[in-house]
Amino acid sequence: MEATVAERGQITLPKPVRDALGLTKGAKLTVELEGSRIILRKSVDDAISRVRGRFKLDGFASPDEAMRAIRGRAPGDPLDFDPDA
Repeated sequence: MEATVAERGQITLPKPVRDALGLTKGAKLTVELEGSRIILRKSVDDAISRVRGRFKLDGFASPDEAMRAIRGRAPGDPLDFDPDA
């Protein structure tokens, strides 16, 4: 597949590529240069940010409480460290 660089440096990704990656208008791509290659990657952060806040915390008063139940601590909690252990 080929893409042509337009006057302003823009390219259009072929439809099969967009479809295979689920790219839609406004999707974010990471652009990397590796030697003479341009590498485009679908941004994972973009997918995560779209679902953030859409799920209920059934049975938990806060995200920190849910993290404590799952991991034993939440971000910002002091570390339990016993120097004599």
